[in-house]
Amino acid sequence: MAASRNRLSNNLLNRVGDFVATRTAQDEPVAVGLSGGCDSVVLLHLLASLDLGPRLSAVHVHHGLSPNADYWADFCRQFCRQLKVPLQVVKVSVDRQSGLGIEAAARAARYEAFGESAVSTLFLAHHQGDQAETLLFNLLRGAGVAGASAIAEERQHRDLRLLRPLLSEPRSVLETYARANNLSWIEDESNGDTTLTRNFLRHSVLTVMNQRFPAAEQNLAQATRHFSEAALLLDELAAADWQMAGDGDALHLKRLRTLSVPRIKNLLRFRLRQLAWQAPSSARLDEFVRQLISAAPDRHPELKLSAGSMRVAKGQLHWRAEK
Repeated sequence: MAASRNRLSNNLLNRVGDFVATRTAQDEPVAVGLSGGCDSVVLLHLLASLDLGPRLSAVHVHHGLSPNADYWADFCRQFCRQLKVPLQVVKVSVDRQSGLGIEAAARAARYEAFGESAVSTLFLAHHQGDQAETLLFNLLRGAGVAGASAIAEERQHRDLRLLRPLLSEPRSVLETYARANNLSWIEDESNGDTTLTRNFLRHSVLTVMNQRFPAAEQNLAQATRHFSEAALLLDELAAADWQMAGDGDALHLKRLRTLSVPRIKNLLRFRLRQLAWQAPSSARLDEFVRQLISAAPDRHPELKLSAGSMRVAKGQLHWRAEK
């Protein structure tokens, strides 16, 4: 049994090592988002085992939402001292009145803190189970192909590159590694709160699905890869359509009208993602596209969004940021 655990640990270390070697330069500084939970503890231990030396550091975000938040920060400090990895603890204030919900608001605050770290490449410990949960969560919200792609192995968040080397790994593999290496970790008491959507999906939905379909989590994660490929193709189509209909930062309305409705919608969503604007609901976008197609020359369709507006003027569709 011990030999089997060691073999699994070595295989995981090799996979993560290959990921790091192909995604980062030899002298590139990198950091790990360290919560203190099993997943991030395993990830930091793996990266420390790769002998990255002074390239490697860690960031712990102190949300202050739990009465145990100070203990979690102290645990991370002690763990990093053991590994001889520098740690930055960043305290944030979570906006409970943002309208996002506590989970999304905490995540937004966390990414803001990550963005202020001293490195431009950050490793996160999302795994296969997180991927499956995110797919279900996004589908239940009516997401399209981009949302069904769920979590990406590599993503740019403003000036910060996010890398997730454990995304194809089941949680059981990470726990096996942790036990084989005598690692300890903390348990967030909120993980058992099924009033939180992701916990409900993890404990009440995926648990039942896995009983009936033992490979459910793995297959859901695989589906996200198919959706990701489809999203990439749609982006390539949108880029080609922009080349055809675009003029600087605007679109020619006449050229835009030569496209099918699905291609127009795909192009508009593509542009909104480029601008990092929140896309409107499907119903609002459908109505705006209908106006773009049918509006008389003296009409100027406009769709107002929180970040700005899309508006037709002088035969072109423009994006105007909110001042």
